[in-house]
Formats: sequence, C-alpha cells, structure tokens
Amino acid sequence: MNRPLLRAALRLTALAAATAGVLLAAAAPAAAAVPTGRYVALGDSYTSGPLVPTQVDLNCLRSSRNYPSLVAASAGSSSFVDVSCSGATTDDILYGGSGQLGIATPPQINAVTSNTALVTVQIGGNDIGFAGIIGDCAQASLSSPLGSPCRDRYTAGGTDQLQARIAATAPKVTAVLQAARRAAPGARVVVLGYPAIVPDTGYGCWPVVPVAYQDVPYLRTIEKSLNSMLARTAAANGATYSDVYTPSIGRDACKGSGTRWVEGLVPQNAAAPFHPNARGEQGMATALLATLNS
Repeated sequence: MNRPLLRAALRLTALAAATAGVLLAAAAPAAAAVPTGRYVALGDSYTSGPLVPTQVDLNCLRSSRNYPSLVAASAGSSSFVDVSCSGATTDDILYGGSGQLGIATPPQINAVTSNTALVTVQIGGNDIGFAGIIGDCAQASLSSPLGSPCRDRYTAGGTDQLQARIAATAPKVTAVLQAARRAAPGARVVVLGYPAIVPDTGYGCWPVVPVAYQDVPYLRTIEKSLNSMLARTAAANGATYSDVYTPSIGRDACKGSGTRWVEGLVPQNAAAPFHPNARGEQGMATALLATLNS
C-alpha cells in the first residue's frame, strides 16, 4: 500500500475506533455505586448467622461475620447497624418481640433513620413457619422416605397450605418495605431472597437431609415461590431484589462440607442446622454487593 493510502486508512481506522468508543459509552448505563452512608440490616436468622463465629449477640444469635457485616466492611459504610435476629418475623421488624434468650427486642424498623443510605431486608421465612415445616417434613420422612408425606400433609383437602402462607405474607413484607421507605425516603432498599437448602434438581439426600425423596421437589417449589413473592413485593414497593438462590445452586445442604452454603441436620461447619455457614454468609454478601453495583 502506498503512503497516502496508508495514512488515509489509518485516519479512517482511528475515526472508526473513536466513533465506536463514543457509541459504546453512550450505550453502556452508568454503574450504580454501593451506598457508603449509614447502613441498617433488618432480618431473621439467615441474616444474623446463628452459631457462625464470632457470635456478638447471644439473644439474637448474631455473628460478626454475617453478610451485612461483610458488606458494610466492603462498602466502607460510614455507620452500620445490624438489628437482625434469629426467629424474627415481619411483626418483629415492625412491632418488636423477643430473642432466643427471651429478652425483649425493640422493633427493628426503629434503627432506620432519615439519614440512612442503605436498608437490607431478609424476612418471610418465619412468617410461613420455616422451622415447623422442616420439623414436620423430617418427622414425616421417617415413615415414608421414598414417598411424599410432607406434600400430602400440606396439600390435603385440595389447598396448598404453604402457598397460602406465602400469599398471606406478601402484604406483611409490603408493610415492612413501606415503613422503611417512610423512615428513610432517600435510602436504597434491597430485599434478599433465601439460598438453596435442598438441591435445585433431583430428590435430595435422605437421611443426611431428612426430607423424603418425593417431598424434595415440593419443598424446592415452596422456597422458589417464597423468593418469587419477595421479588414481586420488592418491585411493587420501589425496592431492589437480590437473588441469592441462583449463586447458591450446587451449594445446598446435600453437598460436601467444603462446598455447601447451608448446613444439614447435623452441621459439619459452625452454623445452626439448616442455616447458612460462614461460606453461605460470604456468598450472600457477594451476591448483595453485585446487586448494589448493578
């Protein structure tokens, strides 16, 4: 190629590259920044991290390495208040209750002030009776480990009681989100779902996780329905939903002790049964930070 043609080609190449850069910059949305102001965490035991070292509040079984603590440290929050408590329901957030030692806990929502920049909420599991469901299904599995005794119990009479509980919990979550918005109109509010407890496919690992084989798909559907309700309720109330279920797939309670995010009936990592271990809390922190950055 002669020199005039070469120079022209180079100019056209440079012009094309510059134009492409402008178009890409215009097309790419600006990344959201993680709020670095006051951060308040509301929630239940999946937030508080029972028995995950180090426990800093024995009444609420709250860990210093739960996902809110990890996110606050990563974000460099100017102040951080974690009022999550094991056993909490939406009523505990709005009206107060008591912790595991029977000591009264004030309404969690009281921690949300007008200068709060970030509020995270993980609630609903206890409203639908998480602990009772696990206990009922585990006990029922003893008589029919290959069957579906738990599903049969909760759908007797043609009505799925657990789906009905999820529907009844939606307005309660709405009330929490609206209260958070009133308390901190300028805050970013994020609702977290729940990570996978049983495998995302297949029939589980009875008796390691004592849920009858045919009940595993049923309980998986129930958890996904709960998460879907939380996502819809968040969207309907100006909040963001953070999906912690998807990144937890393949890290359920049936996996090895070095892989799982959630422990089984007999924990092999420091955590309460059927609750996230330190790896699970870190995984949820990573998912939440990704949501905040999106």
